[in-house]
Amino acid sequence: MTGLRYVYAVCRPFGTPLQAELTGVAGAPAGLLHHHGLVAVVSTVPEADFGEEALKAHLEDLDWLAATARAHQGVVDALTTVTTPLPLRLATVFRDDSAVRVMIEAREDHFRALLDRLDGRVEWGLKVYAEEAADEPAPAVPAAGAKPASGRDYLRQRRASGRAKEETWQRAERFAHALHERLSARAEDFRLHPPQNSTLSRVPGLNVLNAAYLVPRAHSEEFVELVDRTKDEEPGFRVELTGPWAAYSFTGDTGDTGAAGGGADAAQTEKGVS
Repeated sequence: MTGLRYVYAVCRPFGTPLQAELTGVAGAPAGLLHHHGLVAVVSTVPEADFGEEALKAHLEDLDWLAATARAHQGVVDALTTVTTPLPLRLATVFRDDSAVRVMIEAREDHFRALLDRLDGRVEWGLKVYAEEAADEPAPAVPAAGAKPASGRDYLRQRRASGRAKEETWQRAERFAHALHERLSARAEDFRLHPPQNSTLSRVPGLNVLNAAYLVPRAHSEEFVELVDRTKDEEPGFRVELTGPWAAYSFTGDTGDTGAAGGGADAAQTEKGVS
């Protein structure tokens, strides 16, 4: 069976060996391809699944896509414990090792600049949800046998409902802004992502803040403690902190590099066949 080279990330050489039982996409073990002082973390995947036409079909299969993203993320997570990786897009594959080396040479300067900037740093993701603003309260329904509300009463209830919702949103904005100001002051950089659509994410509440923070690994404990101290200051809002991740949100435009899950909201599914 013909195999292609799947690339998870690029990093600098590191002394700690990868976990012996670490497997990646398609159940293949992850290995290291050294070139020009950089390392591509790779595995071999079947061309029958990752060739151009097959991959187009698979990317429409949500179950296959989710399993592949989990395996990809597992390798990147393992790398993050021992080094600073630059994750590549989900399903970035090359014909052979020579093609991987060509990719490294073409982007060598950019990879090195990013690795210099991100060395020793991790990404923390934070979302704030306004739980009580998820749905606009409906006007009260009269009890059985009660006199129906007049049109004026109905409009008054609607106006009261609208004011309550607006007040909740104002509180949400103030809380999210204050929390973001505190966290960004402790981070080296941050990214504000578009709020998640609760219908698509199936997460309750309305997402009012979706941010990523670049934090030195050595200061991560302090960063987490700051979130824990402040997240319960205002009732009615839910704060979710995730990480530490590889610095997905801070790799910029690196051609074949990009988010593959983890700190990103969803796996990017562009193909990288060369």
